[in-house]
Amino acid sequence: MEESKRQAEDIIKIKSLQFAKRILKLYRHLCETKKEFVLAKQILRSGTSIGANVTEAKCAVSRREFLVKMQIAFKECVETLFWLELLESDSYITTNEYDSLNKDCEEIRKILSAITKSTKSKASKV
Repeated sequence: MEESKRQAEDIIKIKSLQFAKRILKLYRHLCETKKEFVLAKQILRSGTSIGANVTEAKCAVSRREFLVKMQIAFKECVETLFWLELLESDSYITTNEYDSLNKDCEEIRKILSAITKSTKSKASKV
């Protein structure tokens, strides 16, 4: 495995785990403080699924399986961005909370996009 690919995978694993921890805190906040359970469950599922799929990708038995898991993580990330926007637009989270979470989620999305594009490119050259 190339060193740069390994570094990107390590970075995405760390960032997605840190983000999942933030999503857990947000989930608790939404449930305990705002008494919002439906949206809290939605963002909990998508926000923690990013890291779960990244972790599964690291154990992939083929490049194709790796790519599929990373694409799922990317889609979950995009879904999480939607839930964050909805929560902020309906005042469940503050603009500052939104900005911070959105920034982290966008960074993860960009890394996942780069990983999937790079993996597709290498697969087409084989």
